[in-house]
Amino acid sequence: MAAAPAPEVLADHRGNPRPRVDVDLDYEAARLGMAFHEAGHAVVSMAGGLHVLTSEVIAWENGEDGWSLTGKTEATARSINPWRFAAQCAAGEIANVQYLMAYGLWTPERAFACAADHDRELAVDVLAGFGYDLGRDRAPAGGKSWGMVRGMARRKVGYLWREIRTVAHAMAERDKLTGAEITTLTGLPNPPAPGGAA
Repeated sequence: MAAAPAPEVLADHRGNPRPRVDVDLDYEAARLGMAFHEAGHAVVSMAGGLHVLTSEVIAWENGEDGWSLTGKTEATARSINPWRFAAQCAAGEIANVQYLMAYGLWTPERAFACAADHDRELAVDVLAGFGYDLGRDRAPAGGKSWGMVRGMARRKVGYLWREIRTVAHAMAERDKLTGAEITTLTGLPNPPAPGGAA
């Protein structure tokens, strides 16, 4: 494990520190859970039309508890259906919960710890910028609720579970994967990047 990442890596899209959550899993199980979270974002992004640059798990030693984990997936798009963007935001926590269930680690407390409010708030803000209403706890007139978006993500995660699992295990082993590596692992095409960048 390395030293703590720069504060901007630990911040949400608004620049606020992401909340810290304690999980009652050992390091390897928690690290694999974070890899599933990021793999959920990356694979559902690719399937939804986003160009994935990188996806990674970041681990570091801290003075209090021994270690901390976070992750980061960078993706971009020329244009994408806003609800597909929202679904990929929700796919991280859905894939993490699915990992707990599939590996016999699920408890209500562990599932609750998978909630990624920063991903929800990113979706709310990005969609609002394009004139779409995404409600946190209800469906606004003409829009959708976060619960509806999570349902969309759950279907995608179920359909793409083999690919997500493959990417998660590779990411847990290597820390960071490029979009090209994810394509090689899964056979999913990585949509073109804006401006034709690789």
